Amino acid sequence: MNSEDFLQLSGIQHFAFCRRQWALAYMEQQWQENLRTAEGRLEHQRCHDETLREKRKDLLTVRGMRVTSHALRLAGVCDVVEFRTDPDGVPLQGQQGLWLPLPVEYKHGAPKESDADRLQLCAQGMALEEMLVCSVPRGALYYAQTHRREMVEFTPELREKTRRTAAEMNEYFLRGYTPKVRPGKHCNACSLKEICLPALCRKHDVKEYIRAHLAQQDMEEST
Repeated sequence: MNSEDFLQLSGIQHFAFCRRQWALAYMEQQWQENLRTAEGRLEHQRCHDETLREKRKDLLTVRGMRVTSHALRLAGVCDVVEFRTDPDGVPLQGQQGLWLPLPVEYKHGAPKESDADRLQLCAQGMALEEMLVCSVPRGALYYAQTHRREMVEFTPELREKTRRTAAEMNEYFLRGYTPKVRPGKHCNACSLKEICLPALCRKHDVKEYIRAHLAQQDMEEST
């Protein structure tokens, strides 16, 4: 079984944020771009340029590295993987010594309270462990809004949550299930809001509203 049979790894972040958003985008192939998604896409273009590879002493930076996890049934691309020389690392073709990978995921906004970004990063780490047969204990999230990295430890709890979330994604996909959603504040920043909740986004006709309001008043006065 090859990676084309697996779900997109990046989708785990969308799934954790909103299962309906994920189903609309990844199963029904519906997508609308807004300013936030456009800026994020442009920021990722450089990250995914596979021709950009840097080597500085004990640090090797690889961009756009493709990864696959058979255990999670997910496949995708890491923004950046930093390999550092480490006695617990693995040999790399064309390089001397042993190297330990650190996945780095770039995000447009600021750190979130939810684990959505951390689940995506952890899935990358688990995929790297399968492919390279080594331990990947942590990764990093870089947020453009704060210009800072957030180090994320791949704890047993985070790994188990990643497994459960990936399993649920695959179950939804096999069932072809698009869940309903209860509207909330998180819907405001979603680029799929008009597709997901068209009734709430439709502009009201002012004249129709006034006519309906006057008709309601007439009915109340006549009773």
